Amino acid sequence: MGVVTPFPGPPQGEVAFDRPEWQRILDLYGRMVAAGHWRDYAIHFGRDVASFACFRRAAERPEYRIEKRPALRQRQGEWALIGEAGAVLKRGHELGPVLAPIERKLMKLVEE
Repeated sequence: MGVVTPFPGPPQGEVAFDRPEWQRILDLYGRMVAAGHWRDYAIHFGRDVASFACFRRAAERPEYRIEKRPALRQRQGEWALIGEAGAVLKRGHELGPVLAPIERKLMKLVEE
Protein backbone atom coordinates (compact mmCIF):
# COMPACT_ATOMS: atom_id res chain seq x y z
CA MET A 1 0.00 0.00 0.00
CA GLY A 2 1.06 3.59 -0.59
CA VAL A 3 1.65 6.22 2.00
CA VAL A 4 -1.09 8.84 2.35
CA THR A 5 0.27 12.34 2.77
CA PRO A 6 -2.21 14.74 4.40
CA PHE A 7 -3.02 17.97 2.60
CA PRO A 8 -1.31 20.79 4.48
CA GLY A 9 -3.60 23.31 6.11
CA PRO A 10 -2.90 27.01 6.36
CA PRO A 11 0.20 28.06 8.29
CA GLN A 12 -0.19 28.76 11.99
CA GLY A 13 -1.84 32.08 12.74
CA GLU A 14 -3.79 32.34 9.48
CA VAL A 15 -7.56 32.32 9.21
CA ALA A 16 -9.03 29.49 7.12
CA PHE A 17 -12.36 27.86 6.32
CA ASP A 18 -13.16 24.57 8.04
CA ARG A 19 -14.60 21.56 6.21
CA PRO A 20 -18.37 22.29 6.64
CA GLU A 21 -17.80 25.91 5.56
CA TRP A 22 -15.87 24.74 2.49
CA GLN A 23 -18.65 22.28 1.66
CA ARG A 24 -21.28 25.02 1.78
CA ILE A 25 -19.22 27.52 -0.26
CA LEU A 26 -18.10 25.04 -2.92
CA ASP A 27 -21.62 23.61 -3.25
CA LEU A 28 -22.93 27.10 -4.00
CA TYR A 29 -20.02 27.73 -6.38
CA GLY A 30 -20.74 24.49 -8.28
CA ARG A 31 -24.41 25.35 -8.67
CA MET A 32 -23.56 28.85 -9.91
CA VAL A 33 -21.10 27.42 -12.44
CA ALA A 34 -23.70 24.92 -13.65
CA ALA A 35 -26.20 27.78 -14.06
CA GLY A 36 -23.63 29.73 -16.12
CA HIS A 37 -23.19 32.64 -13.68
CA TRP A 38 -19.59 32.07 -12.57
CA ARG A 39 -16.48 30.77 -14.30
CA ASP A 40 -13.57 31.23 -11.89
CA TYR A 41 -12.71 31.71 -8.24
CA ALA A 42 -9.82 32.81 -6.02
CA ILE A 43 -8.96 32.00 -2.41
CA HIS A 44 -6.94 34.08 0.04
CA PHE A 45 -5.89 33.15 3.58
CA GLY A 46 -4.45 35.93 5.72
CA ARG A 47 -3.79 36.68 9.36
CA ASP A 48 -7.08 38.55 9.78
CA VAL A 49 -9.34 37.24 7.02
CA ALA A 50 -10.07 34.24 4.81
CA SER A 51 -11.65 35.19 1.50
CA PHE A 52 -13.34 33.32 -1.37
CA ALA A 53 -13.89 35.46 -4.49
CA CYS A 54 -16.22 34.48 -7.39
CA PHE A 55 -15.71 35.77 -10.93
CA ARG A 56 -17.95 35.93 -13.99
CA ARG A 57 -14.79 36.06 -16.10
CA ALA A 58 -11.21 35.73 -14.92
CA ALA A 59 -10.23 39.19 -16.18
CA GLU A 60 -12.79 41.08 -14.09
CA ARG A 61 -13.18 42.11 -10.49
CA PRO A 62 -14.93 39.48 -8.36
CA GLU A 63 -18.72 39.59 -8.50
CA TYR A 64 -18.86 38.54 -4.83
CA ARG A 65 -16.39 37.95 -2.02
CA ILE A 66 -17.26 35.74 0.93
CA GLU A 67 -15.11 36.74 3.90
CA LYS A 68 -14.56 35.19 7.30
CA ARG A 69 -13.19 37.57 9.96
CA PRO A 70 -13.04 35.86 13.37
CA ALA A 71 -12.16 39.17 15.07
CA LEU A 72 -15.74 40.37 14.41
CA ARG A 73 -17.36 37.21 15.84
CA GLN A 74 -18.63 38.93 19.02
CA ARG A 75 -19.76 42.15 17.32
CA GLN A 76 -21.21 42.21 13.78
CA GLY A 77 -20.60 38.58 12.92
CA GLU A 78 -17.60 36.90 11.38
CA TRP A 79 -19.16 36.35 7.92
CA ALA A 80 -19.58 39.01 5.23
CA LEU A 81 -20.80 39.03 1.64
CA ILE A 82 -19.10 41.81 -0.31
CA GLY A 83 -20.30 42.98 -3.71
CA GLU A 84 -18.35 43.92 -6.82
CA ALA A 85 -18.07 47.58 -5.81
CA GLY A 86 -16.70 46.67 -2.36
CA ALA A 87 -19.89 47.34 -0.41
CA VAL A 88 -20.89 44.91 2.33
CA LEU A 89 -24.16 43.38 1.14
CA LYS A 90 -24.81 41.08 4.10
CA ARG A 91 -23.09 40.38 7.40
CA GLY A 92 -23.89 37.78 10.00
CA HIS A 93 -22.85 35.23 12.60
CA GLU A 94 -23.69 32.20 10.41
CA LEU A 95 -22.73 31.38 6.83
CA GLY A 96 -26.16 30.24 5.55
CA PRO A 97 -28.04 33.55 5.88
CA VAL A 98 -25.05 35.45 4.47
CA LEU A 99 -25.12 33.30 1.30
CA ALA A 100 -28.92 33.65 0.90
CA PRO A 101 -28.82 36.63 -1.53
CA ILE A 102 -26.64 34.62 -3.93
CA GLU A 103 -28.78 31.48 -3.60
CA ARG A 104 -31.88 33.51 -4.53
CA LYS A 105 -30.34 34.03 -7.98
CA LEU A 106 -30.65 30.28 -8.56
CA MET A 107 -34.39 30.15 -7.91
CA LYS A 108 -36.59 30.00 -10.99
CA LEU A 109 -40.34 30.44 -11.22
CA VAL A 110 -41.98 27.26 -12.48
CA GLU A 111 -45.33 27.54 -14.18
CA GLU A 112 -48.12 25.14 -13.34
